[in-house]
Formats: sequence, C-alpha cells, structure tokens
Amino acid sequence: MFPFLLLLFFLVPLIEIYLLIEIGGVIGVGWTIFFVVFTAVLGAFLVRAQGFSTINRIRTQMNQGQLPAMELIEGLFLLIAGALLLTPGFFTDAIGFVCLTPPLRRSIIRYILSKGVIRGPNQTDTSPRSQSRRTIEGEYRHMDD
Repeated sequence: MFPFLLLLFFLVPLIEIYLLIEIGGVIGVGWTIFFVVFTAVLGAFLVRAQGFSTINRIRTQMNQGQLPAMELIEGLFLLIAGALLLTPGFFTDAIGFVCLTPPLRRSIIRYILSKGVIRGPNQTDTSPRSQSRRTIEGEYRHMDD
C-alpha cells in the first residue's frame, strides 16, 4: 500500500502541473485560473448539498432501525470529493466530480465492496488473519503474594 501512495504522491502533482500548463496554453492564464476557482466553488456547493442529503438518509434509516452502511461510505466519498475539488487542478477536479455523481459513486463503492477493500454490511472477514483471532473464555482470580 505504501508504494502505491508514494507513487500517487509524486504522480498526481505532475499530472496537475502538466494539465495546468497545457490548458493554460490553450485558453489562457486568466481563464485557467477562473475555471480552477469556479470548480472549487461549485464543488463546495455540491458537496454541501449532497452531504445534507446523505445525512438525512442516514437519520431516516437509523430511525427505522436499519444500518446506514452505504450512506456512511457515501459520506466518506463526499469528504474525499470535497478535498479533491478544493485542491487546485483539473485532474483532481475530474476525480472529485466522479465521486459527486451518485450513480458513479455507488458503482465505485459496490466495486470496492466486491473486491473486499472495505467490508460492507453482512460481510464477514474470512482472511487467515481474522481466523487466528479467537476469543478464549475463562475465569481468573487475583491472588495476593
């Protein structure tokens, strides 16, 4: 996992710089800055609106006695989308808007759940690591010296 994160740490800024230079060369510096700021403002507005909607769905399901697992994961995706949209650049904005699109977001969440990266509701951990953790019940008493 660490090598992947390290690669992202170096690769994403390089992609952003490349795109900013290329797009700035085509549409101009002023328009490039405008679009970067515009996507940040639009993204913040959309994240806020979808966040309130998600919170309302979580409350509704909890009041009905259901576990709002999908909504909680969607909330995490909205948090990631907000961070990506506030980061200046077109590449992170594109990923952020993908996370904001409900059908795409749910498809990505279902894919991640199917791969076992995140366990969803009614999924048990069958990995050897989890099977080695057993609860041993017993009794004890403290004896003074």
